[in-house]
Amino acid sequence: MMKKQTSFKWTGRVDTQESGVSTRWHQHVRDFTADSRGGCALIGFPVDEGVRRNAGRPGAARGPQALRQALGNLPVLDEPAVFDLGDAGLGAHALEAAQEALAERVAAALRQDCLPVVLGGGHEVAWGTFQGIMRARPGILRLLIVNLDAHFDLRVAAQANSGTPFRQMQEWSAARGRPFNYRVFGISRFANTRALFDRADALGVRYWLDEALQSESGLRSACEQLAEEIRACDAVYLTICLDVLPGGVAPGVSAPAPLGVPMAGVEALIDEAAGCGKLVAADIAELNPEFDRDGLTARVAARLAARIVQRGGK
Repeated sequence: MMKKQTSFKWTGRVDTQESGVSTRWHQHVRDFTADSRGGCALIGFPVDEGVRRNAGRPGAARGPQALRQALGNLPVLDEPAVFDLGDAGLGAHALEAAQEALAERVAAALRQDCLPVVLGGGHEVAWGTFQGIMRARPGILRLLIVNLDAHFDLRVAAQANSGTPFRQMQEWSAARGRPFNYRVFGISRFANTRALFDRADALGVRYWLDEALQSESGLRSACEQLAEEIRACDAVYLTICLDVLPGGVAPGVSAPAPLGVPMAGVEALIDEAAGCGKLVAADIAELNPEFDRDGLTARVAARLAARIVQRGGK
């Protein structure tokens, strides 16, 4: 049984004078142990070395702590059991070692039938989560990777970084003769080069621009197409970069979005992916408390994490 490896203490408001059920997350979350089964396992990834390598704004290493703090005071409504598996990558001297540590924790959660929900950290978190899924569920042949993001993150670079995780997944899949089923919602035409659009097209990546997800009809069409993709796959991995949201809603990220996908649209897509019965893992990336305003981005991330837990937990 791996050591928890985090100093975070779940604390928050206690409504002692309420007559009804007033339980909050800080009273509901338990440490992950050898006996933990079902529900969800939270895993922190306090790492932003990939953001630094990608010339972004560092600070997301503090994201897991801020996200846990925001989760602590949320009311418990329809959540299953929630366990805290601690932080992966603490003390690691290289990004690759941190991603390896994360993969081990994701795999450990899956082996105990818990849904891993990873709290980042830069979007380099995705490569670690993916490796953990493949380690624990090698029989999955058609994994649908659903990314809510303003960026493709298919970059070619000398060193892996926050912009390369999905290219790494594609290369891993190609080397093993596996399909690469990657779908991105919220792509910005003004945040991706022509090379990235061409690469996405060459790899068969389906994507929806942020512009197409502003209207009710556009969002409905995207959700319907996502539902079709889900029916054809064996399992779903949901990954969310908070820069998919408008900068006014999520200012605490490396690259705030001028347009972004409205919060209601992001939640509708999460509901489709997390509530399908095939979700095997999820992560939330790029929470950067250093650039947050009034803790807004942390509260947004907590709301999304709770939504995933409520709909995807076992």
